[in-house]
Amino acid sequence: MIPPLRILLVDDHAVVRMGFRLLLDTTPDLRVVAECSRGEEALQRYAEVQPDVVVLDLSMDGMGGLETLSRLLVKHPEARVLVLSAHEDSSHPRHALRAGALGYLTKRSAADALIDAIRQVAARNIYLEPALAQEIAVQQFSAPQNPVESLSSREFEIFVMLARGQTVNEIAETLFISPRTAGTHLYNIKQKLGAGNAAELTLIAIRNGIISA
Repeated sequence: MIPPLRILLVDDHAVVRMGFRLLLDTTPDLRVVAECSRGEEALQRYAEVQPDVVVLDLSMDGMGGLETLSRLLVKHPEARVLVLSAHEDSSHPRHALRAGALGYLTKRSAADALIDAIRQVAARNIYLEPALAQEIAVQQFSAPQNPVESLSSREFEIFVMLARGQTVNEIAETLFISPRTAGTHLYNIKQKLGAGNAAELTLIAIRNGIISA
């Protein structure tokens, strides 16, 4: 008998984790072996439980999802990660896959899509929600490159934090970097996006559907 796939859930909403756990634990070939509310905890728990798949949210307090993803893959390059996020824009999945995730699914997806995505990622196949895959393909072939796509994964995460109103010092503390390093990232982000200040960065994020108004 083939053992069930072992899953680590990482999401800062307890109710969300409970719902996903109930769904996955009632699927015969899936089993949640651990759950975390923060990225820092996820790095520790991964080493302890060695899951087959990590189901990871992007928007969490403390270390964000993209930073968690990057650090996890540095320590454990074999990790298979499915991002399950509320973000439905095309920029988040692009950066998540670029950072090393094998799959991206929005939280509005049907339960069977989540189950299928976990199985695909466990088999090391790329999984991208069909509607997002189509949107990204259309953008790639029909429009000039969006400057947001030129940001590195770290720059993109800092861009989103800035757009939401966090200061350079707050970002530095959250990401465990120096304020000077955070300031350098801010300068590079503004140069790439042609923005003069934080308000313009927020406007760019809203126009791209990365954050809501």
